[in-house]
Amino acid sequence: MFEVKGATFEINGKQILAPIEHTFHEGKVYGLIGHNGSGKSTLIKLLAQQQPVTEGDILFDHRPLRAWGTREFARQVAYLPQHLPSAENLTGRELVAFGRYPWHGLLGRHDQRDKAAIERAITLTHTEAFADRLVDTLSGGERQRVWLAMLIAQGSRFLLLDEPLAALDIAHQMEVLALVRTLCDELDLCVIIVLHDINMASRYCDELMALHSGQLLAHGAPDVLMHGATLEAIYGLPMQVMPHPNGEHRIAVAQ
Repeated sequence: MFEVKGATFEINGKQILAPIEHTFHEGKVYGLIGHNGSGKSTLIKLLAQQQPVTEGDILFDHRPLRAWGTREFARQVAYLPQHLPSAENLTGRELVAFGRYPWHGLLGRHDQRDKAAIERAITLTHTEAFADRLVDTLSGGERQRVWLAMLIAQGSRFLLLDEPLAALDIAHQMEVLALVRTLCDELDLCVIIVLHDINMASRYCDELMALHSGQLLAHGAPDVLMHGATLEAIYGLPMQVMPHPNGEHRIAVAQ
């Protein structure tokens, strides 16, 4: 599990993230919500070791992050940044195969276990139709599914996803989040995901963490946070909350 113990982040003496205390467990989807600049991406980058904690600490499996080697950590935690690296001239299967890098290095030969992990990831993410196509020719939603397949091939227990729905239309957003939800449930993963759409977060996440101006404003199950006064404090505008027509979760509409 991840244990965030008073972790902060500063740039040139300016505090970007105030001290945060939280624990993330396997088997849950955590949604990081809040306005732009609230600290969501900063927190997920700290968890992913993309930038160092200024003060406080973050433990993974009871060990400080600084005590983990890069490849050792990547075998447990997979990170998908907001701006994806280039996949020029790579097929879907070739990109998925890069998920095995933490186990063998860049030039290591794949054995039967690696090949099985790659094919399993493709099957779990239903990306068979994209395996032999160039990644750059795929639609946004198709590309995100292939990148998720790469994370699954990595064999990690924790997935950190920074705004994976950016630039996707609503159909592809729901497709990607439904896949994330299924993978979490089937593989007992912990998924920590930065989201802008509160209704998507309410529908697919087990727990929400609301950040505002670098501070953890509220956290809890979606039903706990999906109230007009709480959402107005998070987003700064009046919101009306009502039951979804299917009755399974609540939805919010700006007034």
